Amino acid sequence: MILANIFLTGFSGTGKSQAGRIVARLLGWSFLDTDEEIAKRTGKTVEAIFRDEGEKAFREIERIVVSESCLRERQVISTGGGAFCESENREAMNKNGIVVCLEALPETIYLRLVNDKADDAIAETRPLLEGSDPLERIRDLKQRRQVDYAQAGWTIHTDRLSLEQVAREVVHAWSTISGQWRGNQDPFCDDPDLAATVDTASGRYPVLVSWGIFERLGDLLGRAGISGPVYLISDDRVFEQYGRDAQMSLHRAGIIAHSFTFPAGEESKSLRNAQRLYEWLAENRAERSHTLVSLGGGVTGDLTGFVAATYNRGMEFVQVPTSLAAMVDASIGGKTAVNLPMAKNLVGAFYQPRMVIVDVSLLRTLPQRAIMEGWAEAIKHGLILDAELAERFDTHSEALLALEPEITTAVVRRSIAIKALVVSEDERETTGYRMLLNYGHTIGHGLEAATEYGRFLHGEAVSVGMMGAAKIGMAMGVTPLDVVERQESLLRRFNLPLECPGVDMGLVAGAMARDKKIHKKNLRWVLLEEVGKAVVRDDVPEALVEDVLRSLTRPL
Repeated sequence: MILANIFLTGFSGTGKSQAGRIVARLLGWSFLDTDEEIAKRTGKTVEAIFRDEGEKAFREIERIVVSESCLRERQVISTGGGAFCESENREAMNKNGIVVCLEALPETIYLRLVNDKADDAIAETRPLLEGSDPLERIRDLKQRRQVDYAQAGWTIHTDRLSLEQVAREVVHAWSTISGQWRGNQDPFCDDPDLAATVDTASGRYPVLVSWGIFERLGDLLGRAGISGPVYLISDDRVFEQYGRDAQMSLHRAGIIAHSFTFPAGEESKSLRNAQRLYEWLAENRAERSHTLVSLGGGVTGDLTGFVAATYNRGMEFVQVPTSLAAMVDASIGGKTAVNLPMAKNLVGAFYQPRMVIVDVSLLRTLPQRAIMEGWAEAIKHGLILDAELAERFDTHSEALLALEPEITTAVVRRSIAIKALVVSEDERETTGYRMLLNYGHTIGHGLEAATEYGRFLHGEAVSVGMMGAAKIGMAMGVTPLDVVERQESLLRRFNLPLECPGVDMGLVAGAMARDKKIHKKNLRWVLLEEVGKAVVRDDVPEALVEDVLRSLTRPL
């Protein structure tokens, strides 16, 4: 990567042009606004080009302008809201500078655009403000672009910042990244295996994904500055398969490793097991500067992360997920917890890992059932946020079921990028955005608890929960019938359960009543408006929930 330019991306109304001019002034660089350059070359506004010639013609002109801008250095370049969503532009920008995404909530963007229009009587009406519900139009388009925006090297939330503050944050980002690059403190910024970077208030960390990366575990930890000792945590089944290879890789890298195993299964995610791990770490004189390495599925990651968050008031830990569900979901985002008898994940903490290392080839050693439950979480990501990912499951189902390396790795990477984006936007579920990831989990968690975590794997319970949520959404007038049918078809294709005959739904309802997603005594439900677009509702009638729960005990 060449750090010769700063590219600003983000949705309209986030301040790219105005803040960009200030950044250029602070650095003594030149400034270029690609939309202004396009207007200058064509003699037309962006809106007029879209209207008269169409988006395709505009994107071709934009591509040329972006490409030419990459030939120069020491520039601050403000790009149109859709420029970074084009893969050719994205590649050029990432190769020729750092890309900083300016973020803002849809409501903030709407108010800014309205004020811009009011302040400039001669300005053309922004297309985003036309129609009966401009805020919804902004929300919809922004959501579709978020997966691409997540691939920027740095994100700045501008809602409560002045333009001067935004500009100084951009300069800080450039200074930090360029300093790390020059000092080799960020060894993964150009790594082809880097699938996503999670950027939260708690820290920033890479997610590395490829086919066969596991054998380089020791080298990757060394590149990240982890010299040991490390404490390898795994369940007995996973350790039997991968433990020795992990130890050998760490040994080759000169990293001292101690190993701790526990019985496989959800019941091991307990305070009692956490205490055993605390005592073992104390016996081995683990220090705050040492690192825990979670090798396994979601149970191992949750338990290890919880202990890392609390032992010595916090130790670093690394996630090395071996199950598909952990790869695309549980290992990313910093949710750590143990279960109590009455409900799942009631005791825990938000605590981000140092890094996540995902070897997709490990899926070939998993039982078929474990693979299918993992696909449930990845399918969920497509259903709630990325219609293109959902389409990949439709068109490449046979290849994915056969775990063909190229398409499987690509889909896992895409799913991980979505999860990383959501976590970066809403680390602690304060804005409601991360809540979308709970699609299917309200019923799913209740189902797991009601069956004492023995009948359903997590992804299987989520699959049933997604069908329950789809039925609720349809009854509420939120989810169209064709969306329900498409979801059902996808889940069937991946051999996932759609109902739970024989389950005591009274127990499920009781577990749901203790769910963490309750807000002001109401359960919050994630419902689909369309494939790739979800909403959160807290006005679902209890009687409807009871009817849907009963329906799930009957075969479709």
